[in-house]
Amino acid sequence: MSHHGHDTPSEHPQDLVESIVPYMPVVLPVAGGVLMFLLAFIAVFMA
Repeated sequence: MSHHGHDTPSEHPQDLVESIVPYMPVVLPVAGGVLMFLLAFIAVFMA
């Protein structure tokens, strides 16, 4: 169990996924709405 001293959070760059997580309650519904609109547009256009 050796400790190398490089495990401090200040030395690690912030992960991209961790920076996006706070925005997920806004991003997911907006992306779902856009996806539903595009699928409905395609369905109407193909009919």
